[in-house]
Amino acid sequence: IKKHIAFSKKCFNAKKKILAICWGLQVCAVAAGGKVSKGTNGAHIGIASNIEINNKGKKHPIYKNKKNFFNTPAFNFDEVRIIPKDATILSSDKINKVMGLHFHVNLSEIWGVQYHPDYFFKQTIALTKIRKEKLINNNYFPSNEDFEKNITYIKNEEKKLKLDDRCCEIKNWLNYIKKRIKNVD
Repeated sequence: IKKHIAFSKKCFNAKKKILAICWGLQVCAVAAGGKVSKGTNGAHIGIASNIEINNKGKKHPIYKNKKNFFNTPAFNFDEVRIIPKDATILSSDKINKVMGLHFHVNLSEIWGVQYHPDYFFKQTIALTKIRKEKLINNNYFPSNEDFEKNITYIKNEEKKLKLDDRCCEIKNWLNYIKKRIKNVD
């Protein structure tokens, strides 16, 4: 992890635009002076539910055309507890106060999300199933039945979610980068 943090700090000294997804957000936040620790309100096990875009997030280009409340693939036990200096929280949920974050460090601009717009739900279901024994042993699920309810919930959400909605942040990021490249030429 120390190598990744050091690499992020090097990136900050170059004129970089960074999309930091899940663990990438945590690494970039720490490299920028923030703090990450085990989540105090639980974990996202395959899904983050009812993420709310706040007023600042509604104005930020990462959430252009995104519903104000949404569910998305996610898998994290840790969270950004202290945000970097001058960072702006864009979205939150009942598990993590920081689900979307925007900040600048040196010459770099970072858009970060604590979830996976890059994953399909089937990927987080597979991760969840691989970790089943550990999740039950560590009391994230009191029983096998509760574990299976979570899997069913994720599968049901997958049926509702459209690809454009799930990948909205990535599309917005690519459009943002494309505009910046055109302005440089």
